[in-house]
Amino acid sequence: MDRRSFLLTASLGAAGLAGCGKFIDYNGPEVTRVIVWKGARQMALLHHGDVLRQYEIELGFAPDGDKTVEGDGRTPEGSYIIDRRNPNSSFYLSIGISYPNEDDITEARALGQSPGGDIFIHGTPNPLRRGDDWTAGCIAVTNSEMREIYAMVQLGTPIDIYP
Repeated sequence: MDRRSFLLTASLGAAGLAGCGKFIDYNGPEVTRVIVWKGARQMALLHHGDVLRQYEIELGFAPDGDKTVEGDGRTPEGSYIIDRRNPNSSFYLSIGISYPNEDDITEARALGQSPGGDIFIHGTPNPLRRGDDWTAGCIAVTNSEMREIYAMVQLGTPIDIYP
């Protein structure tokens, strides 16, 4: 390989790596609400009534019904907020959902069990994974989608999860 070909290849490789960074900037309208429709496997980021982005999602490994207890494989249903961010997630990037709320805790305790916790919107350890519900109760998207969501959704954003 001659010097010019080497420099061109090196430049393109460096540009490609720079474009694959985990963190991106977002300067658009504020995301004022996240809505998840479990049955349709869809999630939308809204600015007031306008849909900014919509995503295909994957859910817990037993997605039908509301999450009741730890380990049931269900994704919760109800109104929560985005309450934490994890840039070092085992699932690429993640933003936390404030599950369990008081009603969730009461319901699980009535059954003599823990409601569980650590419910997130996150990426995937396999960037090409798509089509099967596989999480422990979280909401999963592709890693490239998660980069966008992580940049757009801020702490305190309401999230409504519907059946």
